[in-house]
Amino acid sequence: MPRPRVIGLLLALATLLAYLPATHDLFINYDDDDYITQNQIVQKGLTWAGVKWAFTTCHASNWHPLTWLSHMTDCELFHLNSGGHHFVNVLFHAANAALLFMLLLGLTDALWPSAFIAALFAWHPMHVESVAWVSERKDVLSTFFALLALLSYVRFTQDNRRRNFWLAVIFFALGLMSKPMLVTLPFVMLLLDYWPLQRIQDSKAKTWNVRPCALEKWPFFLLAALSSTVTFLAQRNDAVASLAKVPLTLRFENAILAYADYLLKTIWPTQLAVFYPLSKHLAWAPVATAAAVLILISAVAWLERRRSPWLLVGWLWFLGTLMPVIGLVQVGDQAMADRYGYFPLIGIFIAFTFAIAKGVNRSRFAKTTCAVAGVLILSACLVLTENQLRYWRDSESLFSHAIAVTKDNALAHLNLGAALDEQNRPDEALIEYQKALQLAPYRHEIFNNIGKLLNDEGKPEAALTYCREAVRLNPKSPFSHNSLGLVLVELGRFDEAMYQFSEAAQLDADYAPPRFQMGKILLKQGHDAEAMPHFHEALRIEPDNPPMLIYLARVLAADENPQIRNGAEALALATKASQLAGPAQPVALDTLAMAYAETGRFDEAVQTGQEAVNLARSAGQNDDAAIMQQRLELYQKHRAWRESFQKK
Repeated sequence: MPRPRVIGLLLALATLLAYLPATHDLFINYDDDDYITQNQIVQKGLTWAGVKWAFTTCHASNWHPLTWLSHMTDCELFHLNSGGHHFVNVLFHAANAALLFMLLLGLTDALWPSAFIAALFAWHPMHVESVAWVSERKDVLSTFFALLALLSYVRFTQDNRRRNFWLAVIFFALGLMSKPMLVTLPFVMLLLDYWPLQRIQDSKAKTWNVRPCALEKWPFFLLAALSSTVTFLAQRNDAVASLAKVPLTLRFENAILAYADYLLKTIWPTQLAVFYPLSKHLAWAPVATAAAVLILISAVAWLERRRSPWLLVGWLWFLGTLMPVIGLVQVGDQAMADRYGYFPLIGIFIAFTFAIAKGVNRSRFAKTTCAVAGVLILSACLVLTENQLRYWRDSESLFSHAIAVTKDNALAHLNLGAALDEQNRPDEALIEYQKALQLAPYRHEIFNNIGKLLNDEGKPEAALTYCREAVRLNPKSPFSHNSLGLVLVELGRFDEAMYQFSEAAQLDADYAPPRFQMGKILLKQGHDAEAMPHFHEALRIEPDNPPMLIYLARVLAADENPQIRNGAEALALATKASQLAGPAQPVALDTLAMAYAETGRFDEAVQTGQEAVNLARSAGQNDDAAIMQQRLELYQKHRAWRESFQKK
């Protein structure tokens, strides 16, 4: 018989191999921008300012400081290399599979059932979303601490050492600081007290110990209550839908249907999508059927509670741990989400596996058949997981797939449009935006994206209507105000644009673009001295933004006002921009040449300017190359003049 440690190690290694393709995935344009790609604080890595921010912010409508710290650590180690961020998710998932195996083995002493449940957890395609999506670090991280908390709690029940009890409390607190969905973990502990720990019912004295088991967990319930309160406060303004938008009746109907859909997708995991839109109206027949199925399973689990307690425990684990995200408190526009099943589905795996294990214990033939079936099930899971991982390569493939397997998915059309827009495919992007707009004319992001696209296409008059509507729909969006400001700049309405940029800056103190744009307007109006503080504030927020560094360096190197020109600062900014942009960026090199010339270093200006001209020509940027060539000739004249002066 293999040693448990060997099985746990093999399980973790197989999980790492199965999810290795995820390390080649890119960041996606759904939440990854909030968490990493557009989050300047996270991108700075681990800093004291970042740590303080992590513990005090409710950014992304959640208070989960450990999740923020984990992303900061990734940026410290891998910068914006998406492969490194994905690999950390995979590592946590593999560790969770091994921890779950250890937990179940310690609880039941059943080696192969425990290994099978852990393998199902590790390889089930419903869990791809939690692992392949970098922003769902909170899933794998919170489950990591949840399993450590349960392991410590089980040890406490076995050796009665208070140290293990308080260790479980600490791990639970860390889990809540990773994702507040773990508030139901104390109830999971009570379920384990019932089976397999058998602490709730004394079989010898035939007495029930529910109250002592519940009272001993007061620290867990206290932490759960505090976390629930903080989460409600973090989400109530931005994320939680009102009863007017999602009526209570619709919430109950969707919750019933969602429970059944989670169960169905666990059994038959096909047509999985990153987003399942919430329908405005649900037919009574599927809701009634789902309710009947849930009631029937609940009745069977209850009636079999003495002979098969794992059925009741597994079923209540599934129902209870999904409760915070089942939609009674509706957050966002989704009907359900695969990622929400990451921890709850363990309950279904437990109920199913131990029910089968009980039925085959008496027959060698049944055991062989069960083993073969188990291998086939796990093999099917691995194949489906590998297939599902293909859709997470990038935003285009992810949201194209979501559109293919769901109906009326406005968010998928919106994000697919954004992905196409980013690839400079504006005509295709506009088609997707228009489809999203037909489905969700109340979403300000759609109007904002269409307005931005039209403005980039040189159609500011057409863009103005969309951008104004975006601001009307959500006057608290700094991005919409900024987009409207950009359109007004194109139309030459600078005073109105300044107002919109000012509004955007006030709405988000850490949003650099509106401050940068205010500086550009002031420069155009001849208020150079007033413009500089805005530029410096924008760079304080985003110190590693190459376009802003280049722009300000060019101003400092060539401004007509001698009080503004500052060759030394221009050189520092241009050098940094060139390093960040890479060696093949002609504009960055041209700016560096300008800074060299302003500081009197004409030899370096000529050399760098020539490199910029050559790169521009090789890239087919002939107009830019011609302008750069004129500057290069000027540097050469200055160098020649200086050399002749020195000879005299």
